[in-house]
Amino acid sequence: MDAHHHHFKKITTAGLLIALGIIYGDIGTSPLYTFQTIMNEGGVIDEQLVFGAISCIFWTLTLQTTFKYVIITLNADNKGEGGVFSLYALVRRFGPKLVFPAIIGAGTLLADGIITPPITVTSAIEGLNMVKGLNNVIVPGNSLVVEIVLVIILLLFIFQRFGTKVVGGAFGPIMFLWFLMLGVLGISQIIHYPYIFHALNPKYGLALLIEHPKGFWLLGAVFLCTTGAEALYSDLGHCGKKNIQISWIFVKITLILNYLGQGAWTLLQNKSSLGGANPFFAIVPHWFLLPSIFIATCASIIASQALISGSFTLISEAISLNFWPKVTVKFPTNIRGQIYIPSINWILCAGCFLVVLYFRTSESMTAAYGFSITIAMLMTTVLMFYFLRYVKHYPLWVVSLIMVLFIAVESSFFVANAVKIVKRLFFLVFEVGLISTMYIWFNARKITNRFLSFINLDKHLQEIKTLSNDRSVPKTTSHLIYLTKADLPHQIEKRILTSIFQHSPKRADIYWLIHIERTDEPYTMEYGVEEMNDGNVIRVDFMLGFRVQPRIGLMFRNVVKDMIQNKELDILSRFPALAVENLGNYKFVIFENMLSYDNEFSVGEGFILNSYFAINKLATSDSKAFGLDSSQTLVEKIPLVVTPKSGIHLKQAFYKKRE
Repeated sequence: MDAHHHHFKKITTAGLLIALGIIYGDIGTSPLYTFQTIMNEGGVIDEQLVFGAISCIFWTLTLQTTFKYVIITLNADNKGEGGVFSLYALVRRFGPKLVFPAIIGAGTLLADGIITPPITVTSAIEGLNMVKGLNNVIVPGNSLVVEIVLVIILLLFIFQRFGTKVVGGAFGPIMFLWFLMLGVLGISQIIHYPYIFHALNPKYGLALLIEHPKGFWLLGAVFLCTTGAEALYSDLGHCGKKNIQISWIFVKITLILNYLGQGAWTLLQNKSSLGGANPFFAIVPHWFLLPSIFIATCASIIASQALISGSFTLISEAISLNFWPKVTVKFPTNIRGQIYIPSINWILCAGCFLVVLYFRTSESMTAAYGFSITIAMLMTTVLMFYFLRYVKHYPLWVVSLIMVLFIAVESSFFVANAVKIVKRLFFLVFEVGLISTMYIWFNARKITNRFLSFINLDKHLQEIKTLSNDRSVPKTTSHLIYLTKADLPHQIEKRILTSIFQHSPKRADIYWLIHIERTDEPYTMEYGVEEMNDGNVIRVDFMLGFRVQPRIGLMFRNVVKDMIQNKELDILSRFPALAVENLGNYKFVIFENMLSYDNEFSVGEGFILNSYFAINKLATSDSKAFGLDSSQTLVEKIPLVVTPKSGIHLKQAFYKKRE
């Protein structure tokens, strides 16, 4: 574990600031639009609507965010890492079908991610409408607002390739200022109407849901206050559990104060509607309006940044768990937690652009926001059942009570948000595409792995040694390296032996077998070496954390250098002119599966495998994925016969033999 990671295992001022900067972007910017949306959807504004809205917001943040995520779910850390895939890694041994909540949760979380940057940035920019002189220029939905939002989003995505190290240190102080502003603005209105504190009583929330004409369906708008809770868990690894739990106390207080302030202002206006005003900016003193909009814009950009970084992390973990095709993953800074995935970056950017151009106003976006997040939360709840019951060994009755509470709350939000499905058909293609890709990739890998046959390596060591010493066979290379999936040292894939001996035999001085084991710890970088056959066959086991980029070419060279320096490998005596630094006479053999025409699939298998190979054409090759230059590799194509065709009966018509 590196010093940076260990630093956040304990409560520190720096850790608390970074938690503010990374964790709470989405949930922290929700006051920009949540209360306004409830008021607009609730119809005539009266005390019942305002008190009920604040009560529902308070108890949603208490039950859903505080109790479920901050108190319970943050304990489900995978060696300090959080998120749906880390949770899946902890519980997958308890049932093969747990793969479904994992991929549905991840897919829906990513899909709703494309609306977070547009909705937060648009809400902030629309605040300029409250500034005198700009109210005729900045009109929600007009081309100027759309263009400003698009430029900010484009710059945000362009900036990803450089990492956030340069400005990352400023995120915490800016978000601290943002939350401080939320609290102060709220108090400035509460002092004029302190009776608003009664709205925290749950009876007002229940009365709203039961007695109000819109009642239960307003939960769809209420849910906007907690949309960042799932991301809060996903970013656990950046700050540590304790820093998140302590900083949440401050964050929740300022959020509630701001919502109370917006409610107080709304009732003091004594009007039946907002009249197009946003209560968030309406409670800002006029002299502070422009600075508040600037701070709100910064906060919305930080919220977007956290979402984008979280998406990169999610896809990176999906690749490690065989849920996603291998794509290029870059590390723009020396901070391990910062990764950059170009393909995902530009897919998200295109998605955000389409959202802005399609919906144009923050009000339209909120009408489509939240549905997928409720599904993601329900999937986390399913996985949490297995974690609490089988990993933590909580009594069944305790786990059942917790699950009943979570499922009741989240199912209510799901039903209330289900009406948004018509308004968000735009996202369905994106969601279905993400989930289908994960499902196809995972199942196709299971099918192809099923046909990997392993044999006893010990029985063939002498044959390999004989070939290595047979000077009548042209030497392929001094060091021939194969990547093996065999967990046991005495086993090897049959296809590796076929590659060595059949077709054109491959003679080498040393045959290397490299096995990569992904550990549950995120940053493990260890290796072990086992010599067989008098050093003629050597197996290297790399133990790599699920966040470590497997640059096998570089790692292999380092292993060889270590072995030579430790006098565990004696190749310089055989080749005195060979300098350790110029160890270049080696080849990695890479196998590429191709779907043979000699297959007869069922409809399901055919769809999965044909889709898999179609997607695979867009994926990064194994050579790039393992950090191997083309000059280092030999690629062998293997026709995959999963289900051989049957029923072909040829009848001999004649036979002639000419003298």
